[in-house]
Amino acid sequence: MSKRSATKKEVSIFSAKSNWNDLIENKDFIKVFLADVLEEYIQKQRWYGGKSSKLKYIELREYFRIQQHGEVYFGLLLEVNFAEAFYHHYFLPIAFVSDESFAEENRILPIKLKDQDGFIIDAIYLEAFRKLAFERISTALPIDKTKVQYHKSENYEVVPYQSSRFIGVEQSNTSIIYNEQYILKFFRRIYADKNPDYEMSRFLSDKKDFKNTPPYMGSINIIDSDSTYITIALMQKLVSNQGDAWDYFLKEIHKIYQTIDQKNIEIQNLPKVELFGRLKINDLPAEIIDWAGLNILLKVRLLAQRTGEMHAALGSEFEETAFTPTQFNGDYTVWLKNRLTYMFQNRLNMTENNLHKLDGAALDLAKEFLDQKNEIRKRLVSFDWTKLKGERIRIHGDYHLGQVLVQEHDFCILDFEGEPESTIRDRKVKQPPLKDVAGLFRSFHYAIYSTIFSHKDEYQKSPEELFEFGELLYRYFVAIFMETYIVTIQGENLNLGYNQERVFILKYHLLEKAIYELGYELNSRPRWAIIPLTGIQNILNN
Repeated sequence: MSKRSATKKEVSIFSAKSNWNDLIENKDFIKVFLADVLEEYIQKQRWYGGKSSKLKYIELREYFRIQQHGEVYFGLLLEVNFAEAFYHHYFLPIAFVSDESFAEENRILPIKLKDQDGFIIDAIYLEAFRKLAFERISTALPIDKTKVQYHKSENYEVVPYQSSRFIGVEQSNTSIIYNEQYILKFFRRIYADKNPDYEMSRFLSDKKDFKNTPPYMGSINIIDSDSTYITIALMQKLVSNQGDAWDYFLKEIHKIYQTIDQKNIEIQNLPKVELFGRLKINDLPAEIIDWAGLNILLKVRLLAQRTGEMHAALGSEFEETAFTPTQFNGDYTVWLKNRLTYMFQNRLNMTENNLHKLDGAALDLAKEFLDQKNEIRKRLVSFDWTKLKGERIRIHGDYHLGQVLVQEHDFCILDFEGEPESTIRDRKVKQPPLKDVAGLFRSFHYAIYSTIFSHKDEYQKSPEELFEFGELLYRYFVAIFMETYIVTIQGENLNLGYNQERVFILKYHLLEKAIYELGYELNSRPRWAIIPLTGIQNILNN
């Protein structure tokens, strides 16, 4: 297998005496394909996650056939090794086409085979491959013990293939809509285990009949040479929606800021609310309803109910050990502290190295963050599990408004892959359900601030004044959410612990989330670093 450095090379037509079905056994082809071709091709793909690192070499870890009625494609499991001494695994299905007019933008390699000339392309761009994948799931047997395992849900309604099209532009996966009824997500970055999105989707919809996630329809998994179960694709029912909750909240919050000017509202005239307090809709001050409007507050309440129902479903399993609730213990504490102290040190280094990109309030907050590093580190390691009575469960893991679809009168929760920076093992660790709640609260905070950044020239008040309104609005969102969420959970058997414990867990994971977000903002949008930095100060000051 080739271990040549990644440099741009001129690739001529490759000639082989093999037929397409035998090509993968040709060592000369593999050598040229991995080193001279894929190194350049893969780095141009949106789903490639190593753009900030130096590619060292690519190895073919494994391959398998995706086939039907003599029609053959190859699924490649690629190991991409980096100079920084780590690696990623990617899934790339390949096809051979001979038509000169086909797939001009998606060609990987021109090739001359024993019996035909043509091109190797990413098979996902070939409709015949997409149709084959659909039909293999549609005709899957209840028990499949082959290397490539196709599965369909008992609820899958078998229909003939009619059409397929790509959905949007995705970073890490490629999703295809079939017959305007189903969506099949091919995982590009893969892991040596069942993908959490597959596990959670199948568990929630098939086993628990949770109605507020896209119904699981089927999947493609492989068993590799180490007998490891690897998820390649997940099929779900396409649910009708009006976009995601992130866009919805941005539009609604913009209206709330416009109301400040229209009604000449002053911050001192709005009643305050304690952070992490609980409020029923009926107990909201009239001034707040007049300012924010009842509709968005009812949406926050509904989202809290659906989140609680999701966690109740995830915490109700007592047979399947991967989903059985568990208690806090010393092993979890060690894992958590090690993980967070490592991340925190990384963010400290990033902040020190990026101070020159910041100014104004963001710069002041960044300096405070650095000055308070010992206090923050102390908070991260002060996790005393012996005082915690709540339960840990499998959680969403990357829960924010962008992971929620808005339906006509409801919400639909999706994308259970987990935190992008985490290992596959870490994504499956059982955690407090309030970590998901903390993720959603951080998303509320982001929506409130990003609205100010996007529309500040349209408002009469200064950004600093609007930040005060935003912090108050955030507290009301949290109070409404907490009331409904806790009532929903208490109606089930899931134990969140007593009130003091709940507040501690929320603060802990809000701090974790804000520190995590800081890394992304410093790398991508330094102007937005004020959002996680404000979140950090909120927790330290409350």
